[in-house]
Amino acid sequence: MDIDVFAAAHAQEWERLDELVRRRRSLTGEEVDELVDLYQRVSTHLSVVRSSGQDPELAGRLTSQVARARSAVTGSHASSWTDVTGFFTRVFPAVLYRLRWWWIGVTAGTLAVATVTGVWIATNPEVLAALGTPESIARYVEHDFANYYVENPAGSFAAQVWTNNAWVAAQAIIFGVAFGLPTIGVLFLNAVNLGMAGGMMFAMGRGDVFFALILPHGLLEMTAVFVAGGVGLKIGWSLIAPGERTRLRALGEEARAAIAVVLGLVVVLFISGLIEGLVTGWITNTWVAIGIGVVAEVLFFVYVYTVGRKAYLEGVTGDIEDAPAALPVAG
Repeated sequence: MDIDVFAAAHAQEWERLDELVRRRRSLTGEEVDELVDLYQRVSTHLSVVRSSGQDPELAGRLTSQVARARSAVTGSHASSWTDVTGFFTRVFPAVLYRLRWWWIGVTAGTLAVATVTGVWIATNPEVLAALGTPESIARYVEHDFANYYVENPAGSFAAQVWTNNAWVAAQAIIFGVAFGLPTIGVLFLNAVNLGMAGGMMFAMGRGDVFFALILPHGLLEMTAVFVAGGVGLKIGWSLIAPGERTRLRALGEEARAAIAVVLGLVVVLFISGLIEGLVTGWITNTWVAIGIGVVAEVLFFVYVYTVGRKAYLEGVTGDIEDAPAALPVAG
């Protein structure tokens, strides 16, 4: 066999395989089929060249090409640190940005319910009286509300807060599969509880204490819960109005993106838990404590609207994107 003639006869196929491998994340279904077919053909070509023993350099080049194609077809495995970095610089922020209007809407709705509840309690003595005896309300306002943040060691309290908030966020997302109705219930209950606490504090002239203890950790903590609620409602809405997708496909795509949100919120809630356990109630300078909370919240939004927006515009959705292994084939 003349190896030069063999190489010339198949050069176009080898070049085409290289092209498809370079574009592996943006291939169509037909191109994925073509990639798999060319990978198999070039693997056969490599066997022929090796068995001939005439051109070690060509055998080496085809070996490298086949290895790259195999990674493209089967999905290459990046290092753990690369996976983690990619998740927090692309996947998680992209999902946050894509679903921003859902969780911003949840934020507005929750704060509206909490505000109405708080004002109703603070301005209506009969409503306040229905919440408890004057003694129990006074004990809550003067002692229990503030003592909640300092009665346990900071480390264990931060872990407790983290676990509780992660569970609330997980519920808000998981309940989305029931058309989002339980998610609305979870969000409404949290909003009413927040409004009740604020209403009692303001009714007793301790509104400043309420904000001093809520804002340092609450800005980031509540935002995380609002994000979870927005994602849960998006899952529910994908079942109600899937658009051109089937309901099963819409649910699958949104649920896979929700997994990214759950994993990312674990870290966000860990940070808010640290602030609640180490700052709230422990730093006596109110403005310093609130400033820490504001900085954390601003950094979150900067993260979403810079890193997230960039990744989203590059096509990251949070769904499985290990193409071509995850892409459907034609036919």
